[in-house]
Parts: sequence; structure tokens; C-alpha cells
Amino acid sequence: MTRIEHDGSVKTLVDRFQGKKLNSPNDVVVHSDGSIWFTDPAYGIETDYEGFQAEQEQDGEHVYRFDPVSGECKRVADDFACPNGLAFSLDQQTLYIVDSGGTRYQSGEHHIRKFAVNADGSLSGGEVFAECESGFFDGFRLDTQGRIWTSAGDGVHCYHPDGTLLGKVFVPEEVSNLCFGGLKRNRLFITASSSVYSVLLATTGAP
Repeated sequence: MTRIEHDGSVKTLVDRFQGKKLNSPNDVVVHSDGSIWFTDPAYGIETDYEGFQAEQEQDGEHVYRFDPVSGECKRVADDFACPNGLAFSLDQQTLYIVDSGGTRYQSGEHHIRKFAVNADGSLSGGEVFAECESGFFDGFRLDTQGRIWTSAGDGVHCYHPDGTLLGKVFVPEEVSNLCFGGLKRNRLFITASSSVYSVLLATTGAP
């Protein structure tokens, strides 16, 4: 995992856990305390298509918390088939994490799980928040009402904080990720298989 500095230089923050190389860090979120949380599936080392083929050194595909002050990297979840997108709730008391194991494994995971964020930086819970109706979830973001806007096979799905599917923004390609942007953060930018889309919404993305 690297950080691009203001002068354009690239600084490596962490590339190993317990002395062994990480798989291929995929998605990342930063907590208000400065800690950096990221998922580490093996997409990027399985073939040269999405990265660089390499031998897997970690014993699985996990979720980590990195403290840039102390330099400590801690594994916070180790029961995922393929951890993918992740995001905090508005109050940062909950961490939502996608498991897209069904894209590669017969176990078939295609859901978002939710965890309680504990004061010591650990996670507890982990129940399924939502199952994907079309394809698989990948990247996602929250709006100012705490609703989750997530990528899926047929576009973008919007979920209420209680897990109810509220609606969909249909896109003619499989969606991988999204973010809110624009002056008012009310334009949704969507990355799909071969195109980037945008749609103006009657809601605002969480800052």
C-alpha cells in the first residue's frame, strides 16, 4: 500500500505482514484517528491480467488496520474468502466489508458484512448485511443519510442502513466501483467494465 505525496513522490506505507509479502491490497479507507484499513485479496498475484503473478505468501485473504504513526499493521478479520470493498458508517462505529469470494471460489460469497469497530481498533460481529441480487458487490460509498451505494453486476444498488434494498441505478456494463463528486458531492461517478459514467442524484455523498 502506497501514498502519493503532494510533490508527486510515492511512499510505501506497508507491503508485508509478519515478514511476509501482502497479496495485493485492493480497497482502502482512512479512519478519523488516522489509521488506514484495507483489504488484501489475491486478485493481483493470481495472473498477470490484474497485476503480477506471484506466489502467495500470506495464509489467506484478510483485512488489516495500519497505524502510520507507529507503523503497526494488525490483521482485523481473517474469515473472508475474498475481502474487497470496505467503508465506515457515518459515525465510524461500523465497518462494512464486501466478500466477493464467489468470483473465484465455489463457496460463492457475494455479500456485504458489517462489523462493530471497537475502541482498541479490533472488529467484532460480522453478520451479513446484504446479499447481491446481480453478480457481485465490489466498491461502495455512503451518502449523508447513511445509505450504502454499491457496485453490482447490473449497475449500482442503494441500501437503507437496515439492509433494505431501496433501488438501483442501471448501467449497461458490470460496475466495479463508484464515488460521489462534484461541487455538492451529489454526482455519482461510476467505473464500469470499459467506461466511466456519472449521474446527478437527489442526495449527497458523505464527506
